[in-house]
Amino acid sequence: MYLYLKAVHIIFVVSWMAGLFYVVRLFIYHTEAQDKPEIEKKVLSDQFEIIEKKLFNIITTPAMILTLLAGIAMVCINPNLLKQSWLQVKLGFVLGLMVYHFICQNMMLQMRKGIYKFTSTQLRIWNEVATILLFAIVFLAVLKNALSWVFGVIGLLVFSLIIMSAVKIYKYYRLKNQG
Repeated sequence: MYLYLKAVHIIFVVSWMAGLFYVVRLFIYHTEAQDKPEIEKKVLSDQFEIIEKKLFNIITTPAMILTLLAGIAMVCINPNLLKQSWLQVKLGFVLGLMVYHFICQNMMLQMRKGIYKFTSTQLRIWNEVATILLFAIVFLAVLKNALSWVFGVIGLLVFSLIIMSAVKIYKYYRLKNQG
């Protein structure tokens, strides 16, 4: 039963993460659409609002809820898991991912009101925050206590620097090819 629940949990996590990755990508395109001529901007914005709302309400939020329920069920089946330090740290990152989820939901609601607080570059960086959180969650789940926390933190920082550098390099080449 536990292994079946674990497999289902992984499916929900993947769905949740896919929804978060894609919705922020839509935010980027939605924000960039604001620079288009008025008619094009209106058509694109209306369409992005529909897609974002459906993605968030039909896939992303239900996947988050099912992920949390499956995780809670696994802990109920095996309460000793909560005594393991790797799981406590992982749950901290999961909490961070939940905060990320609700911040994205707030961004979506603001865009529906015509409020665009972030540039497309800032949103690209924001999109990588989910990547870093997912990397940390998977890293902890797979390696558990196999590595020292020091090496884990150093690895996460290096991974974060690589991801952020990639965003900056992409922006450089995108602007260079526009000009």
